[in-house]
Amino acid sequence: MFKYIKNDLPASIVVFFVALPLCLGIALASGAPLFSGLIAGIVGGIIVGALSGSQIGVSGPAAGLAAIVLTAIGTLGGFENFLVAVVLGGLIQIIFSILKAGVIAYYFPSSVIKGMLTGIGIIIILKQIPHFFGYDSDPEGDFSFFQVDGENTFSEIINTFNFISPGATLIAVAALFILILWDKVLSKKSKIFQLVQGPLVAVVVGILYYIFTKDNASLSISNDHLVSVPIPDSIQSFGTLLSFPNFAVIGNPEIWITAFTIALVASLETLLCVEATDKLDPHKRTTPTNKELLAQGVGNSISGMLGGLPVTQVIVRSSANIQSGGRTKASAIIHGFFLLISVMLIPKLLNMIPLSVLAAILFIVGYKLAKPGLFKKMYNLGWKQFVPFVVTVLGIVFTDLLIGIGMGLAVGIVVILIKSYQNSHFLHIEDKSNGAHKIKMTFAEEVTFFNKGAILKELDSLPENSYLELDVRKTRFLDNDIIEILEDFSEKARNKNIGIKLVSERGVVENPESYIKFFKLDINRHKNLAHDNTD
Repeated sequence: MFKYIKNDLPASIVVFFVALPLCLGIALASGAPLFSGLIAGIVGGIIVGALSGSQIGVSGPAAGLAAIVLTAIGTLGGFENFLVAVVLGGLIQIIFSILKAGVIAYYFPSSVIKGMLTGIGIIIILKQIPHFFGYDSDPEGDFSFFQVDGENTFSEIINTFNFISPGATLIAVAALFILILWDKVLSKKSKIFQLVQGPLVAVVVGILYYIFTKDNASLSISNDHLVSVPIPDSIQSFGTLLSFPNFAVIGNPEIWITAFTIALVASLETLLCVEATDKLDPHKRTTPTNKELLAQGVGNSISGMLGGLPVTQVIVRSSANIQSGGRTKASAIIHGFFLLISVMLIPKLLNMIPLSVLAAILFIVGYKLAKPGLFKKMYNLGWKQFVPFVVTVLGIVFTDLLIGIGMGLAVGIVVILIKSYQNSHFLHIEDKSNGAHKIKMTFAEEVTFFNKGAILKELDSLPENSYLELDVRKTRFLDNDIIEILEDFSEKARNKNIGIKLVSERGVVENPESYIKFFKLDINRHKNLAHDNTD
């Protein structure tokens, strides 16, 4: 695991700086204690990172669960009661892993996964614009279109121009310049610039700027534009920041409903993220999905026991890890230890980091996820890839992650149905001599009820006095619905004087008396052959 520590250590520092404001912001957006977000980040990094089969995935509190958490804390009668649901949700995820539910991950279309990555990239950029200019009304980690501060993504950006902080903006621009210079120029000049990551330099410069300008009335950064980590009185009093589940309410049905909701949503978000990070992984490794569900389940149970928010694998931190050169799970684990050690030993130093500097770091992460060239690439792949991609992107930007994915998936299914409709058969006119239409229809290898509409349309459009050759030699599966269509059409064919030649592996039959009997015989024949081979 530590073979690539020279890659993983610098990457873990970048992930730490990305995770820190998101852990705090998601807790704030969830209506939970700020420290609960940090606990989830620590558990997601150390515990889930160690158990996970993903080499580059990073887990922590998820923005997609914020609305569920906010509602549940109110309906369940307090945060301690909610923690019981988190623990139970983790146990349910472990059951999901035993039942091999991770297979669901393989059924998300590639176009939807790419749309998810791009949509998240765009939403990161849009959500960080206010923070970049020092307007921090909406907490970091609120990725929904309709925000917890009552605004939406675009109205928040418009409001920003009335609340620009000169100091926060100045250091954000400086940080962005450092990040671009580091990424495009310096990292290619010397190995030292690869070991010391640009985000670390940007954060150090941000802290120094805060220290040296705090007495300047026009350029200083006020405390509400800085990271806000809870500070214990001492290391010994660190435990007082923890909350613990109230298991006295475990018999409440609402607790179990919330637990199942958390397990289901957290599992879906994790599986989506696994698919996405595997696509981003330059080494193209495959994450065992059932092992990932097990790791997430254990992580959620432990997080709930310690007073933490629910965890999932999360794309923002995972993509930051990949972009920073992370090679193994060591980077995720080390970032978890950085969170733990820093909040225990240097919380005051962390609280000198300007949020606008972290917004600049997230700008770069977002841009690399949503490069404009990807839109052109997806467009060139054709509408069947482009439409689900765009719908997913727009759905994520204008609703939230899961709804956007659901919209893209629904469109993807429609596209599959259309493709199935189109690919059920091939039809062409072979000969029009002597005024007689000779038409050949070749069925595909599998013809299901999805193809009913296309086949009915073509059969009904055949003119009178035509001749149809129906070739089913390549067909391995013919749905009973299709056989019934052919049976019904045989009567129409007699009325319209349409001759039919059925070509199958058993030979050629002119105007079959009954398609049901014919294909039933064919099915029985295959069964007998299979039985003979077994003997």
